[in-house]
Amino acid sequence: MKKVTVLGGGTGTFVVLSGLKNDSLDLSVVVSMSDSGGSTGKLRDQLGVLPPGDLRQCLVALSDAPALWRRLFLYRFEKGDLKGHNFGNLFLAALEKVSTSYDEAIKTASYVLKTKGNVIPVTLDKVHLVAEYVNGKVVTGEGFIDENHFENSRIKKAYLSPEANANTKAIRAITSSNYIIIGPGDLYTSIIPVLLVKGVREAIQSSSAKVIFVMNLMTKAGQTTDYKASDSVSDLRKYLGRDPDVVLINKEMIPKDILKSYEQFHEVPIENDLDPDKVAYKIIEKDLIDSTVNNKSESDILYRSILRHDSQKVNEVLLKLFDNV
Repeated sequence: MKKVTVLGGGTGTFVVLSGLKNDSLDLSVVVSMSDSGGSTGKLRDQLGVLPPGDLRQCLVALSDAPALWRRLFLYRFEKGDLKGHNFGNLFLAALEKVSTSYDEAIKTASYVLKTKGNVIPVTLDKVHLVAEYVNGKVVTGEGFIDENHFENSRIKKAYLSPEANANTKAIRAITSSNYIIIGPGDLYTSIIPVLLVKGVREAIQSSSAKVIFVMNLMTKAGQTTDYKASDSVSDLRKYLGRDPDVVLINKEMIPKDILKSYEQFHEVPIENDLDPDKVAYKIIEKDLIDSTVNNKSESDILYRSILRHDSQKVNEVLLKLFDNV
């Protein structure tokens, strides 16, 4: 059985896991633990818990429980004192408080949701993401970086404060993998925070696993403004310490009505400027988009992308790669 480990967090990781969970794979996900926005940020500030948001999404993506449980864990309150909070986030926060360890909390949540795979926090240290921009500006907190839409300067350096040590389970999953999937997801708030944890980069470099990078569909204002595909790979290489073995990128035209929703922050489709004759990694171009619009809850205070990768389209490409790469 092939061992596959996905790195990241958020909706991009949710999409990949949703497609892979039904196949005969030994599947793990190493989850970013620097989220500080929205419901997660409030729970971190008020209860002192580890960030539950990305973990919740991964647990639900791998869930084989009845649909009611999956809907509950995704449900967001729209009124009252709990407005904006997600039920799954509250459940995980409460579990952390009553459990003897965070490992026990994850095991309990995995049991309730009947997850088909291992959900592993990349670190159990409480950290915040920091971004230093070329213009000298420094922003602390993943939530603030994520919402820094009007920043035109590029990110010069990202780091964690304080430094974080990797969860030993995360290192074991990475080093024993046949394939490591990175992305899709916001480069600086979902992907790079995993690579910043001490030990993760070294584990990937020492692993014999093939690394597959699933490129985002759109640029992200304040993080990857005006980026082309080569810029994303270059930044990934900076924190990963090596090139991926495969880059998977969308080639399908994105409907104009969907693109309109991105105009307010001047976000555009990522242009594929990668030259297969000048790079050592394999480039795969496929139709990867989910053309349906993903409307968010009115109680959700965060700006979110409405365009998603299609989990089945991505899954089909990945399964072929597992057989041939």
